[in-house]
Amino acid sequence: MGEPCYLDDLTLGQRFSTASLTVTAADIQEFSRKFDPQPFHVDEDQAARTFFRGLAASGWHVAALTMRLIVDAAPFAGGVIGAGAEVEWPKPTRAGDVLRVESEIVEIIPSRSKPDRAIVRVRCVTLNQRNEVAQTLVAKLLVWKRPAVP
Repeated sequence: MGEPCYLDDLTLGQRFSTASLTVTAADIQEFSRKFDPQPFHVDEDQAARTFFRGLAASGWHVAALTMRLIVDAAPFAGGVIGAGAEVEWPKPTRAGDVLRVESEIVEIIPSRSKPDRAIVRVRCVTLNQRNEVAQTLVAKLLVWKRPAVP
């Protein structure tokens, strides 16, 4: 992770990339048993007979993996603080997929009441090893200006 970015360092169209991670069947099943225990997420045999035609990660698992990748690469001073989001999962994530995230700043909305911060809308696209879109996330992040030096 590089030097932290403040609001002053950000520009519309600025892009960020993350490292990648590999999703395993065990990862999919462990997450899903705890948080989304549906047959297409936890049982390979049953999953083969569902809409997904095989084991597929929960969208919420993909969202959590995306968050992990973003946090590991996050340039934002003070952390990645969400204030809302829109999310879509156009393609299932499967065991063996290698995910990475490409992000772009699409809007900067200065606070009217608190001049030391803004909401920054960031479009995050989670891609697999075939460059297929596994998830799109448009997140609203709270970002601070660089503190004044006394």
